[in-house]
Amino acid sequence: MSSLAIEASELTKDYGNGRGCRGVTIQVKEGEAFGFLGPNGAGKSTFVKMLVGLIRPTGGSAALFGERVGTIEAKRLIGYLPELYRYQEWLTGEEVVRLHARLCGVKPPEAQRIIPRLLEEVGIGARGRDRVKHYSKGMQQRLGLACALVNDPKIVFLDEPSSALDPLGRSDVRQILQRLKAQGKTLFLNSHLLEDVEILCDRVALLNNGHVLHTGTVSDVLQEKTRWHFRVGGFTPLLLQWLREASALPVSQADLPVPDGSDTVWLAAELDNEEQAGWLNTLMIEQGITLYEVSKARTRLEEWFVSAVSGLSHRGERP
Repeated sequence: MSSLAIEASELTKDYGNGRGCRGVTIQVKEGEAFGFLGPNGAGKSTFVKMLVGLIRPTGGSAALFGERVGTIEAKRLIGYLPELYRYQEWLTGEEVVRLHARLCGVKPPEAQRIIPRLLEEVGIGARGRDRVKHYSKGMQQRLGLACALVNDPKIVFLDEPSSALDPLGRSDVRQILQRLKAQGKTLFLNSHLLEDVEILCDRVALLNNGHVLHTGTVSDVLQEKTRWHFRVGGFTPLLLQWLREASALPVSQADLPVPDGSDTVWLAAELDNEEQAGWLNTLMIEQGITLYEVSKARTRLEEWFVSAVSGLSHRGERP
């Protein structure tokens, strides 16, 4: 079996209306966590559906661990959590997972052993005995993750796996995915939540209007600096010059809104890491400057994403 979990060459789906994706070529290694990014309508879900065998390509080729996509051999290797999930509301959560186990060919004794553990791991637990109609969207998404893992897949495709979850739920799912990665599973993560991608993924690809714009390691992408903002009081232009010289960092005044009646100002700096931000905080406090607020402008991956697609046309959600 190939050491490449995914090998796509010029993979294309042409719907005839400008949508779909064209000429996508990527490789994902076994055990790698790969982030697939792009604006709404970029073609990300279309690409995933081709890989899992739900739609047929109109051109190119792709294989999962050497098995051609769409074949039974390839499908046996897959766990899939779709973006749009619907489960039989008259069944219990446990019954839904058992149904997926049967569809995947998991033998009943094995299913009986692993389903309670899966439900516990995804945060459903005893509520697995409740009917799906009583589940929130977040609970149904957790149920979908359990279904995706019931056949112990070699590769897991996750299309917006945290979209319906609150921050605590997102953290829970992130920990589950980190455990899967530690077990050697290959993860293909299609997500708008760039913080999750930044934490979990080894490499990313950026898709826009059906074409791959960039592919690279997350560490390479994050070589770019991060913009930090500092809201301070008791500040003068002379202190700004001193701060630049003392820190050897590119500090400037930022044109950002401040609370009504406040005499505070915003400073901004492009920094390499949090240590530099802490160094600026220390210098300002030593000079008697009052520090009211410190924040990152965005996550670093989000900055890269916005910069990469800035000025380009996007299909968005237009028909």
